[in-house]
Amino acid sequence: MANIIKIKEFDAPELDVYARLPEVQLLRYYEPQPGLFIAESPKVIERALDAGYEPVSLLMEERHIETEGSKVIQKCGDIPVYTAEFDVLTKLTGFKLTRGMLGVMRRKRLLDIRQTIAEKRRIAILENVVNPTNVGAIFRSAAALGMEAVLLTAGCSDPLYRRASRVSMGTVFQVPWTMMDAKSCIWPQDAMAVLKEEGFKTAAMALKEDTVRIDAPELLKEDKLAVILGTEGDGLADSTIADCDYTVKIPMMHGVDSLNVAAASAVAFWELGKTE
Repeated sequence: MANIIKIKEFDAPELDVYARLPEVQLLRYYEPQPGLFIAESPKVIERALDAGYEPVSLLMEERHIETEGSKVIQKCGDIPVYTAEFDVLTKLTGFKLTRGMLGVMRRKRLLDIRQTIAEKRRIAILENVVNPTNVGAIFRSAAALGMEAVLLTAGCSDPLYRRASRVSMGTVFQVPWTMMDAKSCIWPQDAMAVLKEEGFKTAAMALKEDTVRIDAPELLKEDKLAVILGTEGDGLADSTIADCDYTVKIPMMHGVDSLNVAAASAVAFWELGKTE
C-alpha cells in the first residue's frame, strides 16, 4: 500500500536526497557500499525497476498519484511517496521535473570488464566522455543500434547521473555497462589486454589520415569488435589510437570536420554493429 506523504516542510531531512545533496554525495551515500542515484520521469523509473534496482522513495506531483504515477507506485511497495503541487516541487528541487516525477534508488555493485563483455560480439568503449547528456545519448544509440555492452573510463560522466539516465530514456538500465577503475584496471593498457584475451578487435573512431572507412568490409567480418569513442573536442588520445587494431573514419562533406560524439556514436553503431 502506498505511503503518501504531503510535503509541508522544505527542510525535512528525508528530502535532502532530492534538494540538497549533489550527485557525487549520493554516489558515496553508503560508502564503501554502492550509493544512491535519482531517476527522473515515469519511463526511466520503470525501466530501473524492471532492471532490478531497489527504490528508496518517490517524489511526484499530486496530480500524478492517480494517473501515470500509479503504475510506478504499485511497483514500489510501501516506500515513501512525497508529493506536492508542481510549483512547490520546482521550488524544492530547483528545476522542473520531467513528467513530474523523481525516484531515489540504490545502486548495484558494478561487474568487472570480463563479466560485462562475456558472450558479447559488439561493444562500445567511451574514453573520458564528460558530458552526461552525451553519455545518455550514446547509451540510447547503443541500445537501439546493436551495441551489447558499454565500457567507460574513469574520466567519463556516470551513466546513472540524473541527466544521463533521463536523456538515455532509461536505456542505461538495459545495456550492460561498467566503469573501468583507475587503479585496478588502467586504461588503456589493462583493458586492451583483456579485450585481446577475450577475442575482440578494437576500432578507434578518429579523424586521422591513416584510416579505414566506416563501411570497410573487413570491419563487418570481425567476429568481435569494440568501437571506441573519445572525449568531446579532443577525441581519442594518440596512445589509445596506437593500441587499436583499426582507426576508423566517418567520411565528411561540405567542409564539416567532425560530428558531436553522440551523433558520431549513432553513425558508428549503425554501421559497425552489423555482423556477417
